[in-house]
Amino acid sequence: MKKEIIQAENAPAAVGPYSHAVKMGDIVMTSGQLGLIPETGELPEGVEAQAEQALKNLEAVLAAAGATMADVVKTVVFLADMNDFAKVNAIYAKYFTSEEPARSCVQVAKLPKGGLVEMEAVAICR
Repeated sequence: MKKEIIQAENAPAAVGPYSHAVKMGDIVMTSGQLGLIPETGELPEGVEAQAEQALKNLEAVLAAAGATMADVVKTVVFLADMNDFAKVNAIYAKYFTSEEPARSCVQVAKLPKGGLVEMEAVAICR
């Protein structure tokens, strides 16, 4: 199986030495996506706006790999403040409306660029 490096044109540039995603066979593993606005590289104000943008970025990365949100089998959500769990959940639920993937959600000490939320996913292309 050949490893394919995925760089999505419609997602913000990586903030370090990593790829947006790696695809091997039918499996796509994404890097964490902050809520950065692709055109500016800036974070919008508030956890809800950042969660919405992070999910849009994740969607763009998956699309570049030939996958969709419906192909996601596992996500990890990183929060700067676990008190934002319900707010992020409400946004997240708009993107995963049926057959929700397995998920972990953890609070972290700090996220890159002062982000409030970051999300990564594993998908199986159908």
